[in-house]
Amino acid sequence: MLQAASDPLMKVENLVVEYSVGGKTIHAVSDVSLEIARGETLGLVGESGCGKSTLGRAVLQLRQAVSGKVLFDGHDLTTLKGEPLRKMRRRVQLIFQDPIASLNPRRRIGDIVAEPLVIAGVKDPEERKRRVDEVLSAVGLDPALVSGRLPHEFSGGQCQRICIARSLVLNPEFVICDEPVSALDVSIRAQILNLLEEMKARYGLTLLFIAHDLAVVKAVSDRVAVMYLGRLCEVGPSEQLFARPAHPYTALLIEAIPVPDPDVVRPRACRSASRRRRSPRPPAVASAPAVRGPMRAVPARCRNCAWWHPASSRLAITH
Repeated sequence: MLQAASDPLMKVENLVVEYSVGGKTIHAVSDVSLEIARGETLGLVGESGCGKSTLGRAVLQLRQAVSGKVLFDGHDLTTLKGEPLRKMRRRVQLIFQDPIASLNPRRRIGDIVAEPLVIAGVKDPEERKRRVDEVLSAVGLDPALVSGRLPHEFSGGQCQRICIARSLVLNPEFVICDEPVSALDVSIRAQILNLLEEMKARYGLTLLFIAHDLAVVKAVSDRVAVMYLGRLCEVGPSEQLFARPAHPYTALLIEAIPVPDPDVVRPRACRSASRRRRSPRPPAVASAPAVRGPMRAVPARCRNCAWWHPASSRLAITH
């Protein structure tokens, strides 16, 4: 199992990303620090809206951070602008969450995959065509049948393969996979996950795999980082984290993974319900503060019963 290296390929230090909405400040990413070793796959998991995609975009400098550093191979990306940043981005690529929306509907597939080469300054048309054909073949698509067609002529799984090919055409070292299988059918997910593993081995990639499905993350990750309300609450080796989660929120996420066995029945009643008095929904939930605070700041409803548990026991309850 890979561990964080003393000289990691990607290192994030105290990263803060904020949004201004309606005169209020939303803390999307709050003081996040993590390291990713060369050749490692780090899974980043958490519920929707916890800041996973914002963190990935801030690493690539698609979203400007308020403070903190993003060190890639020793270079601070937050200080780069213009041409130096463009050159560095050849080594860091992104696979978008929605494969169909991320493809220009008016352009041919060959032109879409070749666009990073044009931006990078590869002027020889024959060289661009050779590299496009190479990556399309690598992801399991026939260049002769694919290059001249439009995105709407392909299925979701095929569009995701095209997006993967586009991210690999510059031979990057680090790829951010922003929920690459969340928009796909279950039957297609395994194919894309196997393809990512194959591309990682073939091109020697380092991956940041963002997802909210822990079962998917467990299958592909060497280490897993758990994110909640813009903060990291646990980071550890994949097998160890799933076997012995250290944080209560991680345990709740693991408990939510479906068990493919009809004979396994999970308890639906809250063990603490008999010791609690039924209480109405607290007003704090209806108007949660815009500034995201600590883990235990907001009361929450138990998903296994009709009881509202106070903030002091928000994540201490087991079912």
